[in-house]
Amino acid sequence: MARNGTENDTVMTKTGYERLTSELIELRSNGRSEISRQLEEARSFGDVSENAEYAAAKDEQAKLESRILWLESQLSKAKILDTSNIDASKVAVGTTVTIEDITNRELFVYTMVGSEEADPKNKKVSIHSPVGQSVSGKTVGDEVQVKVPRGVRYLRILDITVL
Repeated sequence: MARNGTENDTVMTKTGYERLTSELIELRSNGRSEISRQLEEARSFGDVSENAEYAAAKDEQAKLESRILWLESQLSKAKILDTSNIDASKVAVGTTVTIEDITNRELFVYTMVGSEEADPKNKKVSIHSPVGQSVSGKTVGDEVQVKVPRGVRYLRILDITVL
């Protein structure tokens, strides 16, 4: 799984790696089986050159195969984050950071992850996002400003913990 890092590596947590692996297994087995079934059914309707169901199934097959290739690529470059080596004094991938929006006194708790694991709805923010870049390497008490779609936010780091 994990190897020595190179600049082409994709850093991800063990949970993220396992999630992508599960998705790949699901797509290779059930996803391909379902597409195959759809193609067979569409072929039974007759001439495939004028068959909308067949064309739609082929489009779905192309999307599925593209996703499988992307997952294989990401997993082949994956460098699993060793949480035992993370310095909890600085914001980095694998840390959970509590941030205060200084302007409106709102608190946010984000887990910093690689791009492939980003899931803002579940408070997983890419270290490459505007917020991630602005807090990366910062320590408790540091204040930063970050440009977001709705303007500039002024943030203060209140706490950093390791996953």
